[in-house]
Amino acid sequence: MTKRKDRYPETSIPGDRQDAFGVRDVVASYDVGAPTLVPKYESLSFEEIHAPVLDLLPDSAGCILDVGAGTGRDAAWFTANGYNVVAVEPSARFRAAGKERHQSPDIRWMDDTLPALEKVLRSKLTFDVIWLSAVWIHVPRSVRARAFRKLVSVMSPGASMMFSLRRGPPPLDRPMEPATAAEVEELAQRHGLQTIRRERIPDITGRTEISWEVIWLRLPDDGTGALPLLRHIVFNDQKSSTYKLALLRTLVRIADGAGGFACPGRDERHVDLPLGLVALFWIRAFKPLLASGFPQLPTGNGRLRFVKDGFRALDTRSPNDFRVGQQFTGEDATNLIRALRDAAHCIRWMPATYTTYPGSSDPVFPCKPGKPMRTSDAVRLDDAFLWSFGTFSVPTHLWQAMSRYAPWIEPAVLNEWIEIMRRYAADPRSWDDHRTALRWLEPTHDTNLVREVGRELRRSGSELFCVWTGRRLKDEFDVDDCFPFAAWPCNDLWNLLPSSTTVNRSKGDRLPAPEALEQARPRMLEWWERAYLRDATLATRIEDEVRSALPAAATDTCKLTPESLFEGVMIQQTVLKRDQQLEEWAPNTTK
Repeated sequence: MTKRKDRYPETSIPGDRQDAFGVRDVVASYDVGAPTLVPKYESLSFEEIHAPVLDLLPDSAGCILDVGAGTGRDAAWFTANGYNVVAVEPSARFRAAGKERHQSPDIRWMDDTLPALEKVLRSKLTFDVIWLSAVWIHVPRSVRARAFRKLVSVMSPGASMMFSLRRGPPPLDRPMEPATAAEVEELAQRHGLQTIRRERIPDITGRTEISWEVIWLRLPDDGTGALPLLRHIVFNDQKSSTYKLALLRTLVRIADGAGGFACPGRDERHVDLPLGLVALFWIRAFKPLLASGFPQLPTGNGRLRFVKDGFRALDTRSPNDFRVGQQFTGEDATNLIRALRDAAHCIRWMPATYTTYPGSSDPVFPCKPGKPMRTSDAVRLDDAFLWSFGTFSVPTHLWQAMSRYAPWIEPAVLNEWIEIMRRYAADPRSWDDHRTALRWLEPTHDTNLVREVGRELRRSGSELFCVWTGRRLKDEFDVDDCFPFAAWPCNDLWNLLPSSTTVNRSKGDRLPAPEALEQARPRMLEWWERAYLRDATLATRIEDEVRSALPAAATDTCKLTPESLFEGVMIQQTVLKRDQQLEEWAPNTTK
């Protein structure tokens, strides 16, 4: 295996200019200023400076990388409290002062610098906490993306990273460039890190013109080894195309929005997905990229295995057309079958075959083909059709991680995808252009059909009631998203409920509490039954939508009942509360 070359990706901050200083300039300034700065830094209290994040530090058995350790003041506090510390400090005078003042055997001093961190990387150590106190402002803006990537690469599963950023005018004797929490958080999102805390604090020395921003980031980990395996596939696994990243993005999207298709595998160590569903999401992911000409192979897009006559003939169809429940007829149906067949074949023989466990040839994602598919002039993207292409298996622990951590996994996948496309391009376009092409088209928020269904029920002599309060809706009514669209974009019929305008506005983007759902249960069941399930066409549509979006509502029979649908809604409420920590809401029924 060839050694992967280091890359220097552009920062995404618009209007970048040539840096006015380099890392050597920063080191030189600290060497010169050491006689004054060393006693000043040592006079400040660690506990007072870092009070906003002390409660976030892990158990004292952890290993800490103190980058820009200065005099060793912070490193000494860590060792005194049971931590092991690698103290990185490029200034010879500061290192000498630190070794003299803090002679702890648990501090390992290292002469190394950002953005490369060559000695740290060669040590093969990983860390539970990476500590950057007043350091990031000294990293030139043009290399911050590279530096951040290096830091992430030495984080242990579940590790944290702390930044304290100086805000205010820079000193005249040390080069620095402003850094913001928003910039750090954007880099964190690209690499799948969560923001745990962000706080603005005053300067403890009383300088009114100076303040500090503190950001605490965390690398999610579920304790099963799933996230380290995913990080290996994203960042370390050898790639000759973007296929592996496309497959991961496809699976994350399915886990997040179509998890109802997953079923237990025969060996209980995997969950199975319809290979046709994976191929469908694969096509949705690639269509805008290929339409914009972004290269997916080092040689361009001329030899992509899945881009054949069927895929090309669907050029006029929007990526949003490739959704569960959609119907295709005539030549479109024939071309869709061909495109899915070619995509499924490509997935089986390329990324699924060559995505293997570290140090092994065993595939992470075993696949089984279906029976040979014949073309047809009428196709409906439903359960039976998608399973007919075969079975795609995902290790259970990976599937659970993708389902829970999709908001952090996907940005890391997309960031790496963009870097590879830019490397393949002779004249790379901007990061924003790539992000636009990679944007997943969400459902349109359209309530017109539901409003018309409600009006038709009224014309037939039925009354409408606010599902949340039970009060009769006399004139016009609102259509409320049971689960807020802003947090979970779902325009499925089951999620759209009649409500009074006052209650809908009161609810806003909050999540209905379990007690609110239980109180609304009889009215929700009645609405689903009258509005949708008595109409054959709408009943078929809602069954497809529920199978895709509400895994817990799936039944062994083909018939969906209002009761099974409600149970699925209750489980999904728990999932959204756990994963997104949304504020809960219950109606005030006394007014």
